[in-house]
Amino acid sequence: MEIKRLGLAGSLMIYIPASLLMFVLTKYLIPFLSRETGQETVLFWFIVGGLGIFLPLIITALLILKSEGYKINRNTLIKRLRFRRIKKQDLVWCFAGVIVVGIFSMLIIKGLELTIGEFDHSPAFMSFEPLSKGRYWLLLVWAPYWVLNILGEELLWRGVMLPRQEIAFGKFAWVIHGFGWGLFHIAFGWQLLLTLMPLIFIQSFIVQRTKNSWIGVIMHGGLNGPSFIAICFGLI
Repeated sequence: MEIKRLGLAGSLMIYIPASLLMFVLTKYLIPFLSRETGQETVLFWFIVGGLGIFLPLIITALLILKSEGYKINRNTLIKRLRFRRIKKQDLVWCFAGVIVVGIFSMLIIKGLELTIGEFDHSPAFMSFEPLSKGRYWLLLVWAPYWVLNILGEELLWRGVMLPRQEIAFGKFAWVIHGFGWGLFHIAFGWQLLLTLMPLIFIQSFIVQRTKNSWIGVIMHGGLNGPSFIAICFGLI
């Protein structure tokens, strides 16, 4: 089955509603729930983000695949969504990308600190103190959220959309893709968005280069998960 092109208008019809959903839920619903219950905002980020943002991304991806005439099976995962066997060259690109992302992200953070002074690296709805006795249960809420986060974004952005964008934009698809992915994160605030730019564009380029969606899962999940754990235990 031939993959259809996804141009700028079609891409924005997915990116913009997803970005608005992220903005409204993080700016209004999460603070409201936190005020009403007295619980930490990060708890509701895990719940609302997982069920209200990333689960809908998964559903959107499945609906798009259905509209294209695909069934959810092994053949679709491999050929349409490009969750293919990982080759040695793919891993080289992946781990080199993680290193480059880490270097450039740290440079941006240090540059921001020199320019505007110390700043909170996380938006208000994600901010929390390192875990202490009686709060380790938050990890149990974070774990399913993390799975939904990585699965939702990698399935829709890299699995469903990027192959179609490559048909429309050719070798520059990763640029358009990166801007769209960045738009989705605009609710995070400009400081965090700047620090995410290396991941957003480098990962998009590498996934397009390798034509393997598993690379996005490894890079995104490998940077996202350990970073959160490190913050939990006060390591960063």
